[in-house]
Amino acid sequence: MQNLTLTWQTAGGAAVVLYGGAYAAARVRKPGVSALLREAGTLLALFALWQLVGHLSVMSADHAVDRADWIHRTEREIGLPDEASWQAAVMPYPVLVRLANYYYAVMHFAVMLAVLLWVFLRHRERYAWVRNTVVITTAICLLVQFIPVAPPRMLPQSGFVDVAAEYGQSVYGGAVGGVVVADQLSAMPSVHVAWCVLVAVAVVRVSRSPFRWLMVLHPVLTVSVVVVTANHFWADGIVAVSILLFAYAVLALAARRRGRVSVETTETRPRTGAEDRPKADRPRQVT
Repeated sequence: MQNLTLTWQTAGGAAVVLYGGAYAAARVRKPGVSALLREAGTLLALFALWQLVGHLSVMSADHAVDRADWIHRTEREIGLPDEASWQAAVMPYPVLVRLANYYYAVMHFAVMLAVLLWVFLRHRERYAWVRNTVVITTAICLLVQFIPVAPPRMLPQSGFVDVAAEYGQSVYGGAVGGVVVADQLSAMPSVHVAWCVLVAVAVVRVSRSPFRWLMVLHPVLTVSVVVVTANHFWADGIVAVSILLFAYAVLALAARRRGRVSVETTETRPRTGAEDRPKADRPRQVT
């Protein structure tokens, strides 16, 4: 089973084509089509960068397992629950293990794409905020992932099991049509966790439906799944959420600065005196 179907070269080329289509649509005055193509191109460009970083990480994988072992030992020392014990509690239930593997492979991208499309089509005024959060969060995660860190499933000596490989559901064991081999050493931070929290926050803040809170189940399930499948440590998720909070802070500061600049521009605009005249004294416009 594979959840990635594009190489970074293919994704990058497709992004360029989409940007070109967006430019062409703008020239023929199709702003809606242009915006949609541009946003799709941005997402593919991010995907291509993610794949490229993963490839570079694999090319310099020295000490990735040692780093993972250090993270696991440190978690135990500070009192965090042992992920291996959580996985062991689910192992006797093959149906749950298979469902966890599917959720890990499929829902990560599917939910993100669905939420972005929904915001773009139904709440366009909030789309830039959601999109910019995705871009900033993913970019910082990619920078951190230049330092390769192995996932827990590569530590069998610590009690972890690669359940996806055992059940023939690994997203890393092959590729669709032989076109991609997903990076296995980008466990820190967890983009799965960052994205699942991001989309939940987006839905809760943007939607007015009373059912929007059901979206909180997605991060709860995702965090459980990445631990049970031994794809991430608690620390991977903690760092990912910290990066997401930093992205929100950056956007909030940028919005506040834009508001301050707007107010200052209004206050310093030259006055003509017409603003202070009674409405009856103002010259009427002749039409």
